[in-house]
Amino acid sequence: MRIVPITQAQEPVRIPDLIWNPLGFIGDLALDAGTADLQSGAAIETAVLICLMTDRRVDASELPEGESNRGWPGDGFDRQRGEVPLGSKLWLLRRRALTEDIDTEAEDYAREALQTLIDQGVCVRVEVTVERRPADNRLDLEVRLFGRDGAATYQRRFAVLWDQIDARG
Repeated sequence: MRIVPITQAQEPVRIPDLIWNPLGFIGDLALDAGTADLQSGAAIETAVLICLMTDRRVDASELPEGESNRGWPGDGFDRQRGEVPLGSKLWLLRRRALTEDIDTEAEDYAREALQTLIDQGVCVRVEVTVERRPADNRLDLEVRLFGRDGAATYQRRFAVLWDQIDARG
């Protein structure tokens, strides 16, 4: 994924918006009801969703025992110079207990995934905070992006739910 800043004279590159089903498990491209074209009005929101919600391929040494690698296979062999793997490693935490050390790992994985937005000039700083909620069997991530003037340009909370009921710490 590459987000390219444009000048006023250039045609804008429009990233199609992603939407989620009511349960939040399946993402899809949003269609404009009036034109049936792809809807494109929330480029930063969509970029953040792609960064966090796409599983990043990992080195075999990072895989938990019995886990298969995920992510886009092309990241393993078809990256161009300067490109970084797509997505986050948050999926590696899904079978882990919600112990205190998981907060730091989740924060690190989210920051790593969002670094591409800084590299491409979408924002100058990213803040990620993690709240562990064992009673609800989830982690809450809060993501904030900041522009050159220091003002927040994006802020949203995400709940990362655990697959296993017995994964509580």
